[in-house]
Amino acid sequence: MFLKEAWVILFIQEKMDRLNRDWPYRIGAKILFCQFGLSSNCLEILPEWPGKIEVSSLLTDFHEVIPIDWPQRGADAYIYIQNSSGSKPHYEIEGNKWFFEGPFVDLAHLASDRRFSFWGNQGFLYRLTLTCLEKNHDVYSLHACGLVDETGKKLIVVAGGAGSGKTVFLLSGLRRGLKLFSTETVHFRIVDDQIHWFMGSLIDNVRLGSLRHDFPDFLSSELRGLTDWSKEWQTKIALDLSAFRFSSAVLNSPELWIIFPHIEEGRTECTINEIGDRRQAARLLFQNLTEKIATSFILYDVLPVAGFDHRDLASKRLEAVVKLLQHPQTKALIEILASPKECWGNLLVN
Repeated sequence: MFLKEAWVILFIQEKMDRLNRDWPYRIGAKILFCQFGLSSNCLEILPEWPGKIEVSSLLTDFHEVIPIDWPQRGADAYIYIQNSSGSKPHYEIEGNKWFFEGPFVDLAHLASDRRFSFWGNQGFLYRLTLTCLEKNHDVYSLHACGLVDETGKKLIVVAGGAGSGKTVFLLSGLRRGLKLFSTETVHFRIVDDQIHWFMGSLIDNVRLGSLRHDFPDFLSSELRGLTDWSKEWQTKIALDLSAFRFSSAVLNSPELWIIFPHIEEGRTECTINEIGDRRQAARLLFQNLTEKIATSFILYDVLPVAGFDHRDLASKRLEAVVKLLQHPQTKALIEILASPKECWGNLLVN
């Protein structure tokens, strides 16, 4: 028995020595309740946080990305990246450790879209964080913007994918005096009979055309003078909206409204339909929560990464959705079809 235990200890020590030798550069990161260890043989690969505000930044997904010391134990995941110019990009998984190898420095310079990188806002760490929040912390993340009506003590969650109209509701809601709780990702956790909501990102990626034509009051004088408007509908900018943030980063069981938007230019009226069948609402919310976790994606245009979802996670996710919809503070589930200017209809009339 003693020899077996000694062999195990020696094996673990040799493995740790190899990790220290092959991936000498190390940093840690904390996102909400998750902690990660990030390591590489090439310092250039590792990110610097919080970093500058830009379209590809994780700050367009999450409230904060906090640099921490390398977590010796208890991290949600460890990511090891071996930059190797002569190898085809590939990865392996051992428990909560991810091992990548490939010419990632070169790939980063050649990438067609920096969002789909290790640290981009549609990339690896983003999706891994959503998964770890669910799996390890029972925190669920809606692809949605969140606004707080302080007068009515409401949290308004506008849930939808790209192009659905979240930004229209977000900016027009801020115009009307609502406070910002998140631009892109709204997190919640159910504890007994309480629902805790956690602040998400305060930076939104907005099309220049939308700012110029629908929300010129959010355009800074610098943007007005320096921007090339020839591709206004193809170009997005990272818009810092932290000046409009709600005072608290946590809400405990507020009155909840959930809006599923459909924004179309040229419409002359706002059509509001209440979703009476909560099974339909459950399906919509489940799909929203699942998309970024389950969908496979491509890093640096060449490395396909399989989605992170599995049966047990999906079952727990549906249970959380049902509990959310059954909670007495969940008051309104609404579909809205409207133009950008009329998106709120009479919902905010007291």
